[in-house]
Amino acid sequence: MNVIDRFLKYVAVDTESVDNAECFPSSEKQKDLGRMLVEELKEMGAENPRMDEYGYVYATIPATSEKKVPVLGFLSHMDTSPAMSGANVKPRIVKNYDGGVIVLNEKEQISMSPEQFPSLSHQIGQDLIVTDGTTLLGADDKAGIAEIMTMAQILLSDTSIPHGTIQIAFTPDEEVGNGVNYFDVKGFGAEFAYTVDGGGLGEIEYENFNAASGKLKIHGQSIHPGSAKGKMVNASLIGMEFQQMLPVFDNPSYTEGYEGFFHLNYINGGVEEAELSYIIRDHDRVKFEAKKALFVKIADFLNEKYGAGTVECEVKDSYYNMKEKVEPYMFLIDNAVKAMKELDITPIITPIRGGTDGARLSFMGLPCPNLCTGGENYHGKYEYVSIQSMEKIVKLLLQIIRVYQGE
Repeated sequence: MNVIDRFLKYVAVDTESVDNAECFPSSEKQKDLGRMLVEELKEMGAENPRMDEYGYVYATIPATSEKKVPVLGFLSHMDTSPAMSGANVKPRIVKNYDGGVIVLNEKEQISMSPEQFPSLSHQIGQDLIVTDGTTLLGADDKAGIAEIMTMAQILLSDTSIPHGTIQIAFTPDEEVGNGVNYFDVKGFGAEFAYTVDGGGLGEIEYENFNAASGKLKIHGQSIHPGSAKGKMVNASLIGMEFQQMLPVFDNPSYTEGYEGFFHLNYINGGVEEAELSYIIRDHDRVKFEAKKALFVKIADFLNEKYGAGTVECEVKDSYYNMKEKVEPYMFLIDNAVKAMKELDITPIITPIRGGTDGARLSFMGLPCPNLCTGGENYHGKYEYVSIQSMEKIVKLLLQIIRVYQGE
């Protein structure tokens, strides 16, 4: 089975994770894909393929060389984002893309163009897998899974390829920030690893946001509006006031590169009560701490203005910038760059404006930068992936292994 057949098979499995679930994984259906992967790994002849009670899939590709090299790991995540439905995905292949508008769904008048999405201008002549405009595609991160599984099949079917021990793993719940909550780093057995969870061909990432969640619960006082003067306290208006006190340009709509933000992800409420949920991000740790402090300071100010207990505020750290954990092992980046250049791939070292399982794994003692998958426009109906990029990334993973082998 080639990488594209695998990808199309995997995206047919609904693995959408669930925000704020009290169980792990957040949706049992993620294990459907996990069981499928375990069976495929068994058929390939992988060593000890298994899925544990939490839904993590692990397997080993035994060494074929006696040369002492680090035990490498490769990981991708099985879940898709709850930002848009991942059920009943209907992928379509646009062959030899000509650079024009792609009609995703004629009936619903959904299309995408290079004017909207400039990355398309780099895909001319490529074969693109797109959605039908009603769901996301699932390239994040089933493209990564397909690439790792195809790499595994090649190594297991051709034992003449010299390599050290390779560990592979697939995780649940990455999209809801819990992807490595129960990951068995020691049992995984890798000394260093790469997540295959990035974007366009050539991306290498070892910097990511420091991340926190900010939650507000606002208590108001409902009174009939006809007699509300001096009595009503409108919780929703206080929530709006909170938002207005945040820096206008620290908004994801206005930021790029290393710039951080406050993002209002959810709001619900009325006069009596309102709830607001934010994510807080910055690559710089000092600026990150300042953002969290400002968030709390605004809540404190509103409590002074409207009365103690009006605004309940909770700020909770999610993950940190892996840069400090990867920099002592920059050969991880250098070897990936070397492998790319040997395949005529232009390396693009860029900060992640998000996070990966690798960020938290790096702080758990497993340095783990991130590699591209070939996908673009994640988490929505405009998601797509290049077939040629996916095929080249399989070669990239094999070439990285060769670099560690000294070839």
